[in-house]
Amino acid sequence: MAQVFSWRRVGDTGVLVELADLDEVLALDQQVRDALGSDASDGRVLATAIDVVPAARTLLVTVPAGQDLARLAAELRSLADGLEVAAGWDRLEEIELPVHYDGPDLQEVASLTGLTVAEVVAAHTGTPWRAAFGGFAPGFTYLVGGDPRLQVPRRSEPRTAVPPGSVALAGEFSAVYPRSSPGGWQLLGQVDVAMWDVDRDPPALVRPGMRVRFVDAGRPRDGAGPGRARPQPAPAPVRPAPARAPSKAPAPATSAPQAPATSEAGGRRRGSLTVLETGPMALLQDRGRPGLAHLGVGRSGAADRGAHALGQRLLGNDPDCAAIELTLGGLVLTTDTDCLVTVTGAPAPAELDGGPVGHAAVLRLGAGRVLRVGAPAYGLRSYVSVRGGIHVPPVLGSRSTDTLAGLGPEPLRAGDELPLGEPRGTLPALDQAPLRLGPTPVATMRLVPGPRADWLADPDVLIRTTWEVSSRSDRIGARLTGATVARHPDHHGQELPTEGVARGSVQVPAGGEPVLFLADHPVTGGYPVAAVVLDADLDRAAQLRPGDALRFAWARPGGSREPC
Repeated sequence: MAQVFSWRRVGDTGVLVELADLDEVLALDQQVRDALGSDASDGRVLATAIDVVPAARTLLVTVPAGQDLARLAAELRSLADGLEVAAGWDRLEEIELPVHYDGPDLQEVASLTGLTVAEVVAAHTGTPWRAAFGGFAPGFTYLVGGDPRLQVPRRSEPRTAVPPGSVALAGEFSAVYPRSSPGGWQLLGQVDVAMWDVDRDPPALVRPGMRVRFVDAGRPRDGAGPGRARPQPAPAPVRPAPARAPSKAPAPATSAPQAPATSEAGGRRRGSLTVLETGPMALLQDRGRPGLAHLGVGRSGAADRGAHALGQRLLGNDPDCAAIELTLGGLVLTTDTDCLVTVTGAPAPAELDGGPVGHAAVLRLGAGRVLRVGAPAYGLRSYVSVRGGIHVPPVLGSRSTDTLAGLGPEPLRAGDELPLGEPRGTLPALDQAPLRLGPTPVATMRLVPGPRADWLADPDVLIRTTWEVSSRSDRIGARLTGATVARHPDHHGQELPTEGVARGSVQVPAGGEPVLFLADHPVTGGYPVAAVVLDADLDRAAQLRPGDALRFAWARPGGSREPC
């Protein structure tokens, strides 16, 4: 049985179980997966699990909002009571990774450890590492078992962009960043190989259960300076191509739409939309990729799930049909067929051949006609849905673009052709949906204490402060300014072991500026999650634009911070 078992709520959608060590975490993770793969989970809350995320000392299990989290924790405790920890890592598959040790933090790591730069490199290459678990992003694998002298803290403020292939340290872990992404680890150097490629089987170069040896590859041959990305092998992006027969080959990590020659009913090609202009950003989104977080693949999907779902309901589509998510409007498109479309989400002005049309209304877009979607007066993201959905090749089961992981179709650009799917459902009687409530001077969202609320000196600073959404915000998270959130004295200078994070988590880096995680959030993180926004408020969070004011309120009546 587990030596240690305690649990903490993660908002209203998850439970974070704390165990004695990594071996217990991996054993319980296997127990949970075995239960989910059998009839043992029938009738349990565990049967509704969306994602199971192992990490250094914890196991995160997420479920739909409204489930009984205390009952879920009891079910997990029952599994932990029968835990048998596997022993031995003797027969591990081994891989060598040549590294150019010229990272921007190499000298800082030397100072933190009291070693010379040469000794840091020797320590990193002198001991094999064990791949323990995936997380953060696809292909990002946490490595343990290295030289204990290399245990260094994360940066006080994470970088907004770490170059792909960066070899890094944080706490007891080492890892390689598979692609450019935010990150707070100390960067030692870079590798020249692709760590993640969905055209490769398996896609991750380093996988849990492998042994990794880093090898000093010397100075870079292409003249790249410290911290700069070097060219790496990666799937070439595919732009629109002529219609062709469907292929059984796996889809690339980034792909552009290709029109199918026939509909699923056979015979007739469904037609396509053509993008004429895109505005600041236009992405394809559906309901995302649930169930892959243990591989480092987040769910992603539409940032405003309700707006996406409304578009599909108005058109009689399957709920998982892909639509176009617009940031601050700017989309212009036409079509080579007759189809039905609708615009939902942030109320953007729309025109059909120059004439104004209603928001959240079903519109007939005839062949050759032009739909123009402007910038919304308030809110950030609008959704253009089409009857039958947009039928591009799925990547890992979804047509969503994950901006952190680099999965799914590329951001749309002028000239893209988007093939249409076959309509399956019947049109509802409703031809226009009422608008949501209009803008408010200050948005308010409900919080529950996070699993690491005790890491803050004063958690109530979150609700006393009027926060402003930073211009550095994106689909990964809303970065907030307005106050510096101080750590409790007991946790000054302390490193939090990496653990799973959920959508809606309010994470507080050492620098003290909170980040509210949104659709493309990392799967794991090493900064404390002090609070979690209720799931029902997250669609409104996705509509916050830079400069908007935001206040939080504790979810329980009377403002109590006691876990609910």
